[in-house]
This record gives sequence, C-alpha cells and structure tokens, in this order.
Amino acid sequence: MVVLPGYGAGDGSTFLLQAYVRFLGYGVRGWELGRNSGDVPDLIPRVVERVAGFAAEAGRYVKLIGWSLGGYLAREAARERPDLVEHVITLGTPTVGGPKYTAVAEAYRRQGYDLDAIEAEVEARNAKPLDVPVTAIYSRFDAIVAWEACIDRVNPNVEHIEVHTMHLALGFAPEVYRIIAERLARRSRLRELSLGQQSV
Repeated sequence: MVVLPGYGAGDGSTFLLQAYVRFLGYGVRGWELGRNSGDVPDLIPRVVERVAGFAAEAGRYVKLIGWSLGGYLAREAARERPDLVEHVITLGTPTVGGPKYTAVAEAYRRQGYDLDAIEAEVEARNAKPLDVPVTAIYSRFDAIVAWEACIDRVNPNVEHIEVHTMHLALGFAPEVYRIIAERLARRSRLRELSLGQQSV
C-alpha cells in the first residue's frame, strides 16, 4: 500500500496515517517523491513509475490512499495502470476542476497557471473510464476543497462517504480511520472470495 501526500506536503505529513494502516496489519510506505509540488503533468508519470515498482517488489496489486492532491494523483495512476492497482481511497480530493475549486487556486494563478485550461484537462482525462474501485471520503466542513468538487459524477464505481472534519484533519480523524479500516477489510474479503471462486 502507498500513501500519497497533499499539495506542498511530503511523507512526513502522512506519518500517522501510515502508522495506523501498518497497525491494521498492512504493508505500507510513503510515495518517496519528496514534497508534492502540485505539478500534476510531471507527477503523474512519476507516481505511475513508483506504483509499478512497488507492485513488482510486492508481487501483487497495490492499494493507494491519497490525501487531497495526493488522491487525485492516486486516481490518475489507477486510471493509467489499472493492472497494478486494486483499490484507491481518497481524502478530500477534488475530482473536477483541479485546483480551481480549492483554497490554493490563487497560489496557482500567481504561478502563471491557467485554471480553466487545467479544468479542461481534468475533464478530458475523465473521458477514460476509471475501472479501479474508489472510496472517496469528503467533508462539507473541508474549508480547503469545495466538497462538491469531491463528488465523482462520471465514474460509477466510486463510493462517496461524508465525514464531519476539516481538510487538514482528514489524515488524523478517528472517523476517517474507521472508514479506512472498514473499506480495506472489505476489499480483502472480496479478493479472498474472488480467489476462492477462481479455484473452484
């Protein structure tokens, strides 16, 4: 399992989340790419490469948990390589608009980014179906990402779960941890059932 950090953050920001998942009995690691620069076109192929490496090393599918922009990168890695990814869990992740509907929109504008062009690019990528199951955790109290932007109205295999915490607490909140534990366990049971049916 790989945990991806949000914009401007690195693996240190997901330390407790990684520790919790490890406590649940899963092998887990950070994305090991330093600080999340927010340069999505540059980061997607790098994340895909890391996921491919982790999958080869583990000899099995990889689960991805992504916080905020890290969740978007996790989704796109799964879209690019569904043969490598079993399940994606996102925390406060915008699925439309890129940074346009977030509190960092102005920071992107100051750096010269065309937010309308980014939104169009995100929409274009959504034209390719996302086959990997996604659990999308979001909050109306987010205060960083507009909750409406976290709702995926394109891909049918996305489960949306609302929580009641702020964006910067999503990686620490007990209610989020409970959902993560439940969904990881559910995916493990589904995989075991599938393997059992294949062996009959």
